[in-house]
Formats: sequence, structure tokens, C-alpha cells
Amino acid sequence: MSGEFDEEIEKIKEKKLKEFLRGFEKSNVIHLDSASLKALLKNESRPILVDFWAEWCGPCRLLAPIFEKLSKKYSDKIVFAKVNVDECPDLAEEYGVMAVPTLILFVNGTEAERIVGLVPEKRIESLIKKYLSY
Repeated sequence: MSGEFDEEIEKIKEKKLKEFLRGFEKSNVIHLDSASLKALLKNESRPILVDFWAEWCGPCRLLAPIFEKLSKKYSDKIVFAKVNVDECPDLAEEYGVMAVPTLILFVNGTEAERIVGLVPEKRIESLIKKYLSY
């Protein structure tokens, strides 16, 4: 009986370790400020999906893992970026971000589409797929 228990404990430890190490994987999401967003919009040929968010925002925290997951799947075709509206209020004002989270998809440096609020992963993925050929 003790051997089975020890084996089960080892499986649990291994699972927990894998979950812990996932937190250290390299992210495909870049964090932007005013200067870096402007440079990215000017120089990047791929579509750019920007998540305007805030640390205190519950829906933003719920969206974050979805955004990260989609970035791992599509980062070769679309740039994934985040702008903290508390750190860059000028960008929130410039792009008319009145609520967070707000996702803005830029194509060729200009806004193509916008999603305001927490939406299902499939909604964001359908937006991404719509612009994959750019």
C-alpha cells in the first residue's frame, strides 16, 4: 500500500512542478509604451493585436491567459502586444480607450477592428483568423 501511495505522491509532485515551470516559459506578448507602440505601428508589416489593460481590472486578468494562449498559437503571423493604460494614459486617450480590456487590431499601422470588454476566446480567434492573410 505504501508503494502505491508514494507513487501517487510522485505523480502529484511532477504535475505541480510542470505547472510551476510553465510560468517561466518565454512569452510572445510584448509590453509597449508610447514610443514603442508608434515604432511598431510604423515598422511592422504583420497585423498587431494590442490589449489595452489595467492591473486592477478583473476582466483584464481573465483575458490575460487567453491572450497569451493565442499569442503562442499565432505569433508567427500576428504581433501580440499589451499597453497598461495606467502607465500610458496618453495612449488610452489617443486611441479612445474608454473601458478595459479593449483589444485593437492594427493593420498597416491603422486601426482595423476593436473589441471592448471580456469576450470568449473563440471571438478573439475569429478576429485573428480574419486578418491572417495580411
